[in-house]
Amino acid sequence: MKNSFMTRDEIEKIGFKFVGKDVLISRKTSFYSPENISIGDHSRIDDFSIISGKVSIGSYVHISAYVGLFGSNGIVISDFCCVSIKTTILSATDDFSGESMFGSVVPMEYRNVQKGPVILRKYVTIGANCLIMPDLIIEEGVSLGAMSFVNKSLKEWAVYTGIPAKFLKNRKKNVKNMARLFLKRRNPNC
Repeated sequence: MKNSFMTRDEIEKIGFKFVGKDVLISRKTSFYSPENISIGDHSRIDDFSIISGKVSIGSYVHISAYVGLFGSNGIVISDFCCVSIKTTILSATDDFSGESMFGSVVPMEYRNVQKGPVILRKYVTIGANCLIMPDLIIEEGVSLGAMSFVNKSLKEWAVYTGIPAKFLKNRKKNVKNMARLFLKRRNPNC
């Protein structure tokens, strides 16, 4: 009996730009434009996630179930990040103010699309049900509380939460040293 993760042969047939070693991808994940998607070593993508556009996922990254990564203008998720269940990251979104029309079936001349890459630096943890808007950077070590809305860049090694996300407190950097130790133990030649 097969488990819920693809075999390496199944992964190779998708046609990714790059896939590292020991990658786990649920058979229930949807990919659009896989030739623009890179996935680093030891990363995992769970059930019912949608990954579309220019998306770069680093090593030791966990993309939880029901995550949407919509990278028409680029999404970069650096090493040792975790994106929790039902989170959506957008690199483009329509203007809903009423000053323009919206939706992919409307010609661009009638739309006002806000766009730009989204970058998650190393050691970022995104809580469940978060929404991250285009054109921002979540700096190294940020922890984002569940159900938060991010519409501007967040400064490093801090905990943010809320709608919109606001600084709550500083975050300890122990994870950075633990990751170094972990990598050294996994590969003593490093």
